[in-house]
Amino acid sequence: QVQLVESGGGLVQPGGSVRLSCAASVSIFSIDSMGWYRQAPGLGRERVATITSSGSSGPNYANFVKGRFTISRDNAKNTVYLQMNSLKPEDTAVYYCYALKGGRTPELSWGQGTQVTVSS
Repeated sequence: QVQLVESGGGLVQPGGSVRLSCAASVSIFSIDSMGWYRQAPGLGRERVATITSSGSSGPNYANFVKGRFTISRDNAKNTVYLQMNSLKPEDTAVYYCYALKGGRTPELSWGQGTQVTVSS
C-alpha cells in the first residue's frame, strides 16, 4: 500500500488560511488519483478536492470549497497540497489524504488525518 503522511493542520481564525501537505511513499505518477476528504464530529467523511496524477483532467472540488480551496501537486516531491483560504468554522474537521491506484486490483490508501480547527 501507498504510505501517506499528512501535515499542516492546526488552529486558525475565521477568514484565515492554512496549507495541508500529503507526502506519498511512492512516485505520484504511479497513482491515478489523489485528494482530500474531511470528517467533522458526528458526520460522515465527505470529499473536498481531488486531482489526477497525470493531469489528464482538472482538479475537482466540492461546491462548499470552490473559490476558497486549491489542490495542487509537486511531482518532484511526491506531494499533494491543499491550500485553504477564507476558512469558516464549519470547515473544522479532520482532513484525510487519499491515494487511488487503478488497474485490475484497485488500491486505496488513506493518511492518518490532520485536524483543522477554525475558531476565534
